[in-house]
Amino acid sequence: MVKIKTILRLYYLGGVTRSRLIARAVDCGRTAVQECLRRAKVSGLTDWAAIDALDEEALEARLYPKSPGGPVKGTRRPLPDWARVREELARGDHQVTLALLWQEYKSEHPDGLQYSQFVCRYRKFEQKLSVVMRQHHRPGEKVFVDFCDGIRLTDPVTGAKIPTELFVGALGASSYTFARATISQAMPEWLDCHVRMYEDFHGVTAITVCDNLRSGIQRPDRYEAEVNESYQELARHYGTCVIAARVKKPRDKAKAEVAVLVAQRWILAALRHRTFYHLAELNEAIAPLLDKLNARVMRHVNASRRDLYERLDKPALRPLPETPYEYAQWRCVRLNIDYHAQFEDHYYSAPHALVKESLWVRATQDTVELYHKGKRVASHPRSFIKYAYSTVPEHRPASHRAYLEWTPSRLIAWGRSIGPATGALIDYVITHKPHPEQGYRSALGILRLSKTFGAERLERAADKALAINSPSYKTVKTMLKQRMEEAPMAASTESPKLGRANVRGRDYYH
Repeated sequence: MVKIKTILRLYYLGGVTRSRLIARAVDCGRTAVQECLRRAKVSGLTDWAAIDALDEEALEARLYPKSPGGPVKGTRRPLPDWARVREELARGDHQVTLALLWQEYKSEHPDGLQYSQFVCRYRKFEQKLSVVMRQHHRPGEKVFVDFCDGIRLTDPVTGAKIPTELFVGALGASSYTFARATISQAMPEWLDCHVRMYEDFHGVTAITVCDNLRSGIQRPDRYEAEVNESYQELARHYGTCVIAARVKKPRDKAKAEVAVLVAQRWILAALRHRTFYHLAELNEAIAPLLDKLNARVMRHVNASRRDLYERLDKPALRPLPETPYEYAQWRCVRLNIDYHAQFEDHYYSAPHALVKESLWVRATQDTVELYHKGKRVASHPRSFIKYAYSTVPEHRPASHRAYLEWTPSRLIAWGRSIGPATGALIDYVITHKPHPEQGYRSALGILRLSKTFGAERLERAADKALAINSPSYKTVKTMLKQRMEEAPMAASTESPKLGRANVRGRDYYH
């Protein structure tokens, strides 16, 4: 149900009216898409502004109420003679259209199919007549993208050869081509190439057709491929729809296959004798060859790609957004009992009411945002300080005991049940954090070591960690793994046990 808004966005804002394309884009069944659109129309949600104002929960409650009931299935409708319909269209008379034939059909069968179903079922009938169907691309509708092997760079110091990749994109109607060399097919390079491609086109197509590479498609499937979240976010930012070609079906992206072949012949082959030391140098050499390629006259249409682009695709492209897309990493995390989520060894706070809930982290170069059920619940400046905490005061509970199961006194009592040294170590860990809750994670980690190594060994390791002035989870864990808690300690290394001298005591928490 979390895909309801995406389905409606593609239909009402993106102009994608074919339920099959929407189903492949959002990774769900075609019947589910049709049912969602039907319910939206019945509910009166036919305007994207009204839909966008609702969050996912409200939208789901509006379209899929929990109360029982539903539409009554209609009776079987008479079907047209599809062979006759095809014969009428095949006569070559441009005045005969599917709309006209549907009107004639409705005059004979008033309770027959509506126009959309009439067209949809005829297209299905037509596809069965020929296994291979020539694709006709509408201006501004699709861009096809793919990677191929590029020219090897030469390391200026060692002389080693470094492989590169060539990203190629081609518009459907004009075959206008974009090409750029990258160092790999990784996610950042993949998304950056799309941003540069849309800027080169001075607009965005309604649909972006890609191959099933890992950077774009998380789970390839013949019918319902799952698009990576970062790639999906780029599509939402530019208002396009991502559709993956079927596995081992090159005809689904024939434009990209042809564009790759042309780029290899007219760009890579022309540069094969040159030596490049840097990626920027290679892209500077590609640019004029790309302009020359788009200016070449194609004999079968007697026009260049650029001429067709200016005449067909460019006027039909959607405008670019005000700001370019910024690459963001997405990761699903669980909010710990200290109401902090971990991302790349740093801890970011979220509202304490969401403790133990699953959140999505969206991280850019400068910002880390946390989302719960599609709503942003926290935002922090990104920090690269390892094992530090970024805490918003409003995220802290007014009374820790009222909201969290674990309290400092309970953790310390658990430690004392193992032994006095363990209890003192837990007290020290909680005491020496800016806020006691921030020590919960380390305290729980220490206490749970007893399940793996036993209570007696943990007590000895805790005593030794306090004795050497290193009272931390990492120290205790290392000792237990290496069995260092059993080794005798030299007299010169002993010093006052800071953990036992600096505890606040049980009364502090009451």
